[in-house]
Amino acid sequence: MPLQMTAAELQDFVSEVFPQVKDDFVIEELEEMRVKVRMVIGEQHLRPGGTVSGPSMFALADVSVYLAVMAMIGPKALAVTTNSSLDFMRKPAAGVDLIAECRLLKLGKVLAVGDVLLFSEGMAAPVARASMTYSIPPR
Repeated sequence: MPLQMTAAELQDFVSEVFPQVKDDFVIEELEEMRVKVRMVIGEQHLRPGGTVSGPSMFALADVSVYLAVMAMIGPKALAVTTNSSLDFMRKPAAGVDLIAECRLLKLGKVLAVGDVLLFSEGMAAPVARASMTYSIPPR
């Protein structure tokens, strides 16, 4: 199945349906069943000690799978997360952006399953790994 949205269209879609976080996420690469997303880290994403908080890492993983699904099926804003698992493996570097590398493992008519590796910019090893399942609204 070919892409249904470009990176620019996805970025506009996020601005429209999630204006409160539109400046937090930047789509860096997009191809069939894959997306690379940058989370622009600000003070609001940090926890005591200056590292990126777990909820912020979850948000990046979740948004990445959402964007990968939207890119493949088109703008269906009501797709929702139905399951998630997140493994925190390393402490992210202080004050640098996080990068999500997401790939969809399954894209069906009602469910999509994605796998995401989160990297702290400049670090070779991932800081977290997530598995997410999305429910796709009926067409």
